[in-house]
Amino acid sequence: MREHRPRKRFGQNFLCDDHVIDRILAAINPRPGQHLIEIGPGEGALTAGLLDAGVKLDAIELDRDLGPVLEARFGQRDGFSLHQADALGFDFSSLASESLPFTVVGNLPYNISTPLIFHLLNFSGLIDDMYFMLQREVVQRLAAEPNSKAWGKLGVMARYRCDIEALFDVAPESFRPPPKVMSGIVRLTPKTAAMNTAQETALRRVVTAAFSQRRKTLRNTLRDLVSVQQLEGLGIASGARAESLTLEQFVAISETIEADDSHPAV
Repeated sequence: MREHRPRKRFGQNFLCDDHVIDRILAAINPRPGQHLIEIGPGEGALTAGLLDAGVKLDAIELDRDLGPVLEARFGQRDGFSLHQADALGFDFSSLASESLPFTVVGNLPYNISTPLIFHLLNFSGLIDDMYFMLQREVVQRLAAEPNSKAWGKLGVMARYRCDIEALFDVAPESFRPPPKVMSGIVRLTPKTAAMNTAQETALRRVVTAAFSQRRKTLRNTLRDLVSVQQLEGLGIASGARAESLTLEQFVAISETIEADDSHPAV
């Protein structure tokens, strides 16, 4: 079978560095009988190592030209199932087992990485953890801490739902074709506490407004949501900027506006 040509419209950059593949597999630490879901397996660089560990593996691949490639390599392997589908609209609960939460792995194209992560978090009660290859910039934003330029809406909202750990960087030459940017591996572990949908909606409003103009103070960016007196009642300086606030402080503000739904939406 001839070599598959990576497609730009699918954001395809195939991992081809055995050392990096081994590092990723070591981080995932697949175990016999474990249930994994691989998003965008491509030509199967990670798939082979995962199956060698004896896992049950559901692979989700959008590119229909890669279906025959994957079936030819792995179709006869125990535990392998291929789903030709768009992960952004996929119902991951259809793959769940009552007694076996799953781990998700994938090399995610930049243009779908953020919406796909938040789509997966809709199924967080079914997921043990997730390991993703992303643009390094996205990994830095996900794993950022307060008082840094990378700390923003993505990091706050992701940390509300997950514990996040940046693992290691991956250079462009580890891919075919080489991307123009550095990549990174990140681990996301969904928090076990039940999510408060109303609070999350309020938190998104607060964070969106707070980071809409990063150089302005909270008294200006949040003036349509909370008063200076409410901020200072929470122990938050109204003259502070969004990047200085912790997740817990953003949640405290969101609880204030959740309790008072008379404020207009942002």
